[in-house]
Amino acid sequence: MTAIGELNRRLVLEAPSETADGAGGVTRLYDVVTTLWAQVTPVSARADIAAGSLGSVLRTRIVIRKRSDVSTRHRLLDGARIYRILSVRASADHRFLEIDAEEHQD
Repeated sequence: MTAIGELNRRLVLEAPSETADGAGGVTRLYDVVTTLWAQVTPVSARADIAAGSLGSVLRTRIVIRKRSDVSTRHRLLDGARIYRILSVRASADHRFLEIDAEEHQD
């Protein structure tokens, strides 16, 4: 069970904004929704090879106060760190959202 005092990190919630690129595709940018308090707990790490480049993927559990506007299309920022949201669920007491996220590092 999470206590309010354990939400000790400030994260920025961003939502995607897509615009046509004129060539039949889209350009995705992210707009700031809000800044919120969160608890960030590392869960696991693994090596990752993408486009021939070796890096790592860090899995993280993030807890925030319950909101109805967070989905897997959003992302969270912690300074230069970008957390891609993998899943969102309500906590057992329905006061918080538990977010499974991942951060790619080169």
